[in-house]
Amino acid sequence: MRHTIVSIISILLGLVAGGILMLFIGSNPIEGYSYLLQGALKNLERIGNTFATATPLIFTGLSVAFAFRTGLFNIGASGQMLIGGLMASAVGLTYDFSRPVLLALMILVGMLGGALWAFVPGLLKAKFNVHEVVSTIMMNWIAYWTVYYVIPGYFKGEFLETESKKLSESATLRTPWLTDMFQGSYINLGLFLGVIAVIIVAFIIDKTTLGYELKAVGFNRFAAEYAGMKVNRNIILSMLISGGLAGLGGVVLYTGNASSIQIGILPAQGYDGIAVALLGANNPIGVFFAAVLFGILYSGTGFMNAMTEIPPELANTIIAIIIYFAATSVLIERSLNKLKKKSSNRKEKSGPVVEKGDS
Repeated sequence: MRHTIVSIISILLGLVAGGILMLFIGSNPIEGYSYLLQGALKNLERIGNTFATATPLIFTGLSVAFAFRTGLFNIGASGQMLIGGLMASAVGLTYDFSRPVLLALMILVGMLGGALWAFVPGLLKAKFNVHEVVSTIMMNWIAYWTVYYVIPGYFKGEFLETESKKLSESATLRTPWLTDMFQGSYINLGLFLGVIAVIIVAFIIDKTTLGYELKAVGFNRFAAEYAGMKVNRNIILSMLISGGLAGLGGVVLYTGNASSIQIGILPAQGYDGIAVALLGANNPIGVFFAAVLFGILYSGTGFMNAMTEIPPELANTIIAIIIYFAATSVLIERSLNKLKKKSSNRKEKSGPVVEKGDS
């Protein structure tokens, strides 16, 4: 409950700071936020696009949050997304199975791709105590250049060498009934996968022996080892699960929100996942709502910019401020504790109320 209050306060402080910035540049904050919300939620199409924008962030947020909960810091979600999306796209462009079989295979291969890309940092951490921040960042750039080589060499597009061939309709996560329901938006089946992932991750962390062991290793690996837990195995397994979630984010991004992969781009959703996990207090449910909030901010920015003179970069600034306050949640918690102590001290000083007639 306390983490939820801190996250809400962080969001409010970020919005207030954004409003002050709007005033500073001579714009009306109420009008600006009104257009931002309209851009994200004005009609079914915009709502669908907002959820589609949020969906990859659900997976990367879960990826980072899962690693956090087990004492690891996965900065490699972007690279894991790239490899997951590349492998899923390769399957979709190569094989011509029936749609259910093809989509299931693409999802599985994408998840495995992300997991294998996280395996190397996990192994280095477990065996040689190489810091996962360094190794995952390096793996990001290996993924970047791998895609840079593979796409033009094997899956080059018909008109551009900088992107892959377009996936056929049967090889994408978009489905007609969902598109029609949201008036032509690019919402896709990835949203349902995200909800399922939230439920599964929450169950693993809070309701299973595996989740307990992973958290124990995260709190104190030496105490966990003394208790008989297989620390190295749990570190590697944690990174595999974290990478698999990021790989699924890549599947959703490149075969759902889009239908091709562009070279020379490291997906920003991998780094945004850190912010989503932080704002969601590393809780799967919190991650879901934090991702939706980011989806609203990103989707509504264009409309706000079109209707006012407020620059689109303001949304990124608001997000940065929100994350800053979320990162300094210790200060917010201290402030809340001080207020709580002051109120309790006042009650103690006032003493019990004595009614007339009491002796």
